[in-house]
Amino acid sequence: MPSLGLIFKQLAEEDFKVLRAMEKLSKRYEYAPLEAIVRESGFFEEKTSLILSKLYRLKLVKSRLTGSSRSYRLTYLALDMLALRGLVDQNVVSAIGERIGVGKESELYKALSPQGNLLTVKFIRLGRQSFRRTRLVRSWATLPVSSWFDQSKVAAEREYKALAELHAFKAGVPKPYGFNRHATAIQYIDGVELYRRPMLRKPEDTLQQVLDTIRVAYVNAGIIHGDLSEYNIIVEKESEKPYIIDWPQYIYKDEMNALELLRRDLKYILNFFMKVYRVSMRLEEALKYVTS
Repeated sequence: MPSLGLIFKQLAEEDFKVLRAMEKLSKRYEYAPLEAIVRESGFFEEKTSLILSKLYRLKLVKSRLTGSSRSYRLTYLALDMLALRGLVDQNVVSAIGERIGVGKESELYKALSPQGNLLTVKFIRLGRQSFRRTRLVRSWATLPVSSWFDQSKVAAEREYKALAELHAFKAGVPKPYGFNRHATAIQYIDGVELYRRPMLRKPEDTLQQVLDTIRVAYVNAGIIHGDLSEYNIIVEKESEKPYIIDWPQYIYKDEMNALELLRRDLKYILNFFMKVYRVSMRLEEALKYVTS
């Protein structure tokens, strides 16, 4: 698959105009008719068809024929391009690099800011399978939005807002730089995911810092991660500082099942540190520290 940067460089302003028109039409159509795209974009039919042919070759749109009429819809790759263009226009991102991670609901890319900071751009891509789980564990998933794209946009906005608040309280989370649509741009951490079991000089200190971040989230920001495990903690290589990532599913501490989710978050982390690093702490002790 070509890199996002290579695809982005092939797109002209008229291509983005058609993509934005289709994004707007996606509120009304699963597949937007050609004539609707023509009206929304303002281009003549011949030019619109040429642009759509180019977007189809780049895998930014899918098409289907119903009778003698052809209609089109965006792919997640098209939404990536729109989000990336938005981050460029917001002066958040100046270059996008290689893919550095793939999750159940997202893809991560290394990027560069205009000021020369290394960033990670996270594109959230909720789909039918992940959304079923989302509706079960995330209260915000009941919001009246019309598509998987919209749910992904909601998730990205939630994650950015959570990171911004937590970073303001100096919690152990990556610094957020901006968001657009389903993409968030955050500080790049040169580290190792905790599930890979990195060698830690003082694992008890690393665990304490994780608990400190959970405490700041609960006491200062009033939120709970809700899906915390060794898979969404990154340990910086040099300092061994842990950063908690993946915050879209957070809940507020006054929600009905908040304490249950907090206990589950703590249980997963404590069990992992006991199993891998032989660092022991009782769940009730950790819970008292976090909530006091």
